[in-house]
Amino acid sequence: MIGIMQGRLLPPEGGLFQCFPRQGWAAEFARAADAELDAIEWIYDVWGQDANPISSDDGVIRIKELSRQHSVSVVSLCADYFMDRPLLRVHPAERDKRVDRLLWLIQRCQRLGITRIVLPFVDNSRISSEQEMRDVISLLSDILPVAGAASVEIHLETSLDPADFAKLLGQLPFANVKANYDIGNSASLGYDFEEELGSYGEQIGSVHIKDRIRGGGTVPLGSGNADIPGVLEGLCKLGFSGDFILQVARGEAGEELAWSRHNRKFLLSCLANSSGQGEKEGR
Repeated sequence: MIGIMQGRLLPPEGGLFQCFPRQGWAAEFARAADAELDAIEWIYDVWGQDANPISSDDGVIRIKELSRQHSVSVVSLCADYFMDRPLLRVHPAERDKRVDRLLWLIQRCQRLGITRIVLPFVDNSRISSEQEMRDVISLLSDILPVAGAASVEIHLETSLDPADFAKLLGQLPFANVKANYDIGNSASLGYDFEEELGSYGEQIGSVHIKDRIRGGGTVPLGSGNADIPGVLEGLCKLGFSGDFILQVARGEAGEELAWSRHNRKFLLSCLANSSGQGEKEGR
């Protein structure tokens, strides 16, 4: 299944590169269908928390209606809230509040039918020491059983090197914890994708399609240091059957639909060339 990060089908709001689109979120369903995309990865962040329809039962009903009307799934959520409100390096009382917010979000996802939450430990929320690694393991060991009971997987997105990410996953013996693999972020960090796939590839549950310059920002697909065809071929060899979410560089404002079609076509071409799956991954 090929989906797109919420907000990428609309001009950016509030000067933010990625955020919940407070004003136009409902319009994205029709746009996603026009772009022949299968899904939207929902965003829950600080910017949009008081306007996000996932927070109310009426809002959940509206999301489900739009999803059915346009045949565009909402089965994943990117919890960017925890980029601005990290679960690490905070006073225990504040951390407990943030954990409660994550537990609440798991229940909201269950109500909507979202089956995975991408939980970021990058940038401001990065894991930067052995003690923080232990803190994350302890925290997730309490959260993952709750998520499992709600039929929600937790997909960890981290900036850890391959060995440390594999170590983290190895100390979380829960069936519903997986890795989210961001192709562009790994390229920016200078990681060898073959080493990554060899270290924890079988635990990758979802993929963010992105290209970045090594040590730099996001660029159009095919113009950075990410070996997208190589990654896709490696995932195919591992029998990966999860979703691909376009989290690509933004194009010209107002041309989001055409840009999304272009990026979907690029991805399908890479899939066809690297694994022969191009036809079955698209609609």
